[in-house]
Amino acid sequence: MLLVLFRKFLGKRQTHHPESLESQTPEQIVIQIQEGDLRLRNQFITDYQPYVAKVTSRFCKRYVDPARDDEFSIALGAFNEAINQYSSQAGRSFLGFAEQVIRRRLIDYVRKEQRFAQQIPYSTFDVEDEEDNVVNPVEIHQAIERYETQKDIEERRSEITDLNRSLQEFGIQFSDLVDASPKHDDSRQTLFAIAKKLSADPELIGIMLTKRMLPIKELLGQVDVSRKTLERNRKFIIAVALIYYGPYPYLKDYLQIKE
Repeated sequence: MLLVLFRKFLGKRQTHHPESLESQTPEQIVIQIQEGDLRLRNQFITDYQPYVAKVTSRFCKRYVDPARDDEFSIALGAFNEAINQYSSQAGRSFLGFAEQVIRRRLIDYVRKEQRFAQQIPYSTFDVEDEEDNVVNPVEIHQAIERYETQKDIEERRSEITDLNRSLQEFGIQFSDLVDASPKHDDSRQTLFAIAKKLSADPELIGIMLTKRMLPIKELLGQVDVSRKTLERNRKFIIAVALIYYGPYPYLKDYLQIKE
């Protein structure tokens, strides 16, 4: 639940883009993404995950679980690939093109899996360790990959939980941030810049963390916005500043923040 609220707070909602995605065709959105709108790419892929799952399930002739099945990951990667490769000059719809790319990648995946299973059974990789126990390096490698994936999920969830705890010290709930997030991308980027300046200034961040408040008076001398803007967006600025300042590598990566 916190992850969903976090995404909405960061402007991943359709209504937070300068022009609602609902009013644009997939082709128009893809063109904007190809022009360099990375946040729109994330939103677009997220919104069309049900479509990707439907295409994948139809190809596999069974229900594909996005959280468990490798086929969905393959298809999602293919959808992202289709965004990069699509050309409006080809005279076809993006979704039709994306389905073709997804099916092509799934066919490659199935062929590879079948060929591997038929020609090289897992037992081929069985070896004995120093204690004469039979182990399988391939299965061990896959188990490690699953562990690392689960670890990433748990650490990301832990960061969001920790951030939520820090926000509560300021009297801010995650649910508050959904409505506090600016509706327009240019406004959001301005607030990101203010939050970054705040987190990088020892005196300003010290005031914020000590007094549990946004140092509006001090900020006014360093930023080109009005007091009203700072007051109205207090919760958003505090939250982003905490992410910039705190030990949140996953959340910084999500915000495309470099250490």
